[in-house]
Amino acid sequence: MTNLRSVSPFTSLSPAQLKHDFATMKAAYNRNPAPSFEERVAVLKALKVALIKNEHVFYQALKQDYGYRSEFDTLIADVLPSVAGINYAIKHLKKWMKPSKRHAGLMLSPSKVKVHYQPLGVVGVITPWNFPIFLSMGPAIQALAAGNRVMIKMSEFTPNANNALREALSGLSKHIQVFEGEADVGAAFSALPFDHLIFTGSSTVGKLVAKSAADNLTPITLELGGKSPTIVDDKISMDIAVDALIVGKSVNSGQICVSPDYVFVPESRKDEFVETFLARYREYHLDSSDSNSQTHIVSARQYQRLMGFIDDAKAKGAHIHAVKDIDTRLGRLVYPHIITDVTADMSVMQEEIFGSILPVITYSDIGEVLNYINERPRPLALYIMSNNKTLIDRVITNTHSGGVAINDTAMHVAADDAPFGGVGNSGMGHYHGYEGFLTFSKAKTVLYSSARLPKNRFILKNRDFVFNTLRRFLLK
Repeated sequence: MTNLRSVSPFTSLSPAQLKHDFATMKAAYNRNPAPSFEERVAVLKALKVALIKNEHVFYQALKQDYGYRSEFDTLIADVLPSVAGINYAIKHLKKWMKPSKRHAGLMLSPSKVKVHYQPLGVVGVITPWNFPIFLSMGPAIQALAAGNRVMIKMSEFTPNANNALREALSGLSKHIQVFEGEADVGAAFSALPFDHLIFTGSSTVGKLVAKSAADNLTPITLELGGKSPTIVDDKISMDIAVDALIVGKSVNSGQICVSPDYVFVPESRKDEFVETFLARYREYHLDSSDSNSQTHIVSARQYQRLMGFIDDAKAKGAHIHAVKDIDTRLGRLVYPHIITDVTADMSVMQEEIFGSILPVITYSDIGEVLNYINERPRPLALYIMSNNKTLIDRVITNTHSGGVAINDTAMHVAADDAPFGGVGNSGMGHYHGYEGFLTFSKAKTVLYSSARLPKNRFILKNRDFVFNTLRRFLLK
């Protein structure tokens, strides 16, 4: 097992070194551009062993990076989904790799058509700080299953987790490598001529990554974020609704790209919502004897962002309802703050929060809610707290978002057999499951024509007949 130590600031890689490492990885791929099912499974199994072996190392590394991070959060949001993704890929990989038969159509008869799924080459993965294990391993697992090699650029805000992951994967360096660095390294990394590049992070940085990748015509997947709304209807049990929201706001202290960013509550239920949320959160986190307490905010900069949201809202007339007041002696610990009477000019309503703050918007008609959502950039997630099928269908049909969860928050990301990705400002492309395999594969159409049948000779010698036949039977 890796010996954990506090990692000192790293030495930035030069663009030349990154290019050299990329060339080395590309050469390794070119020596074996079509790994067999058995070879791919062997790599995935070795990766699984490495992750499980270093489970407790990851817990301690992320505690150091965050000041304190709950082992519960690291298990359910980093380690478990990574291992589950490997298990799912291994179970279904043989079927995914099998060429799919397609219809050739009468015009191409008697030829046959199949689609072959071929590895792309070297895939680049740029990972944020909030879930450094899963958000690096999730796409990497799919890329490895598709037969690629992988290079991962980690966030500079999680040096201990980066070091733990790099050492855990040292035995797999021919297939997957971990790099770290600040903005200059990120820029140089995204400029490499990858065969596919996936970025997880902010929309602002995502646009820069897309511009950089465009110089090489590198295909990209962007998993961004935005302000994900929650709708509470007028009939749902408030306990059920609040418990679902607490999951999304307490895991990693809401530092999640799919965390509920603001909530619509019927005007008549505003006080009920606030009182229920505060009471139940205190029950689960303050009155509990569990050793896993609330994760801290990752850095002083992120902490100050959240304090700025609260101060700005308060100065502009909002009311703040804190689960527990800030105690600076406890480090960067911020229990949820509910904000009511918010207005559009408050910074908390203009920027992605990425933390334990939850603004409340009241409504009297669901049409107002749909208009509000549709007038803004499309979110990565949308949550509906309701048992009303008509209402649920109306919201799903009349809004766009990367994904939807009913009476739950954030947990849809863990669905192995479903694509995950944003839309519009919240991202482009998908990964996870079969869609992930397709993202990191080239779907190559192959037309099979028999050498025993002189089809082409017949066409060339009978052009008038073929012309009239095609017009008669196909041009309709």
